[in-house]
Amino acid sequence: MSHLKNLTLKVWRQKGPQDAGHFEIYTIEEISDEASFLEMLDVLNERLINDGKEAVVFDHDCREGICGTCSLMINGVAHGPKKATTTCQLHMRSFSSGDTIVIEPWRATAFPVIKDLMVDRSAFDRIVESGGFITAPTGGAPDANLIPIPKPVADAAMDSAQCIGCGACVAACPNGAANLFTAAKISHLNFLPQGQPERYKRTEAMVETMDEYFGSCTNHGECSAACPKEISIDVIALMNKDYRAAKIKNRKELSR
Repeated sequence: MSHLKNLTLKVWRQKGPQDAGHFEIYTIEEISDEASFLEMLDVLNERLINDGKEAVVFDHDCREGICGTCSLMINGVAHGPKKATTTCQLHMRSFSSGDTIVIEPWRATAFPVIKDLMVDRSAFDRIVESGGFITAPTGGAPDANLIPIPKPVADAAMDSAQCIGCGACVAACPNGAANLFTAAKISHLNFLPQGQPERYKRTEAMVETMDEYFGSCTNHGECSAACPKEISIDVIALMNKDYRAAKIKNRKELSR
């Protein structure tokens, strides 16, 4: 049986990157506990538009926990109170009638606010562009069992490949570091045979591009705790190991 909730929303409003921004308070009534968090924001925006006011800008796309664009800080927690859940998968049953919900954008220097709750995460794109791919011509897709890969290795690669690039790791990190994101993108290629020829070149390029935009990792572990896909902090250790090896191997290649 569906229950209706009355809520107070404290929403961050910011006209653009240069605007100081401020919170605005809205009262929203009779929200079904079966509604998703984004559906609740849709209802708020519909009411704002009907009242002749400007809608709240927020990012979204698939609404299935796949694309990572629904990134919001909810009551100070990336993606809200439920573990391993993106904002679009969060339902209003997680809140009680009468609650005040504080909704903010990601707070990180590398993610400047575009407007209201939407931020620019293109720094992530720069990291992937620097080496998050395989250039070797592999031809058509081979049969699934043609290349023998130990199951633990294949599983580890898939675990890393789950990263949706939402930025929760950066938003949760007190240093604004992107090590979990970068390590996941590196590891899912470096684990597999196809990724070996460019392993060290990839690692060096992606880590050093990351360092241009983001803070340094000091192993707080907040990144993994906030990750909606529960990517392990272990991938950071693997990235650091490969980066150290890359600094030696790549220099040897250059000196030949």
